Order: sequence, then C-alpha cells, then structure tokens
Amino acid sequence: MDLYLYNRLLNVMKTSRVVKYTVGFVFSILLTVDAYFLVTHQILTGGLLIAALLTLAIIQLSVQLIFFLHILEEKPRWNLLILLSTISLIFIVVGGTLWIMYNLNYHLHLPTVKTIIQNEGLTP
Repeated sequence: MDLYLYNRLLNVMKTSRVVKYTVGFVFSILLTVDAYFLVTHQILTGGLLIAALLTLAIIQLSVQLIFFLHILEEKPRWNLLILLSTISLIFIVVGGTLWIMYNLNYHLHLPTVKTIIQNEGLTP
C-alpha cells in the first residue's frame, strides 16, 4: 500500500463513524467480489489461486479489524483482546469445519462396487 493511500485512509478514520463504516463496507464488498471472480472465471489456477485467495483473506481480515472492530483506536488492551478473540474464533470455525468434513467423509464413505459384489457373494 502506498503512503498516499495510507494517509487518506487515516484521514477517513478521523471522520464520522458512518463514513468509516461505509468505507469498510465498500472495501469488504470489493474484496469479496474479487475473490469470487478469481474463482468463477478461473483467472488463476492451482497454487497461485490459493495464494491470491489467502492474500485477499488477510486483507479482508485487516479491513474488518480496522473499520469495524476499531483496532487502531487508542485502547491497546482492548485491541489485544479483540485480536486474540478474532484469532481464536477463526481457529474454532476453521478447525470445526475441517473436523466435520473429515467425519462426514469417514462416516459416509461409500464402499466400492467390488466390495458390494464380494459382500453379496456374487463373485465366482
């Protein structure tokens, strides 16, 4: 991010809350649409797509922290608490999602046709 844009963002942060929330909302929508178009239009593939999506996710996280959770305000203890809460929630959601997907894959794994034929005693 260049210095000029950073200074403009700091000036926006000094204005009213409605402007802050609107700018944060617009940035969030733009980042979400960018990620959507990267995937649906197959602009990037493979590892490059994953790297781009992770980069957009980190930028999206910083936008959320700055504009909606006010991480840059002058309350360092609360900023640390908010940051730790956000990180723990991310780990809980991602870890829970992976755990559920693993369990669904394990419990709903359908046997192959060969196994079904052997179990039915249809093999010669």
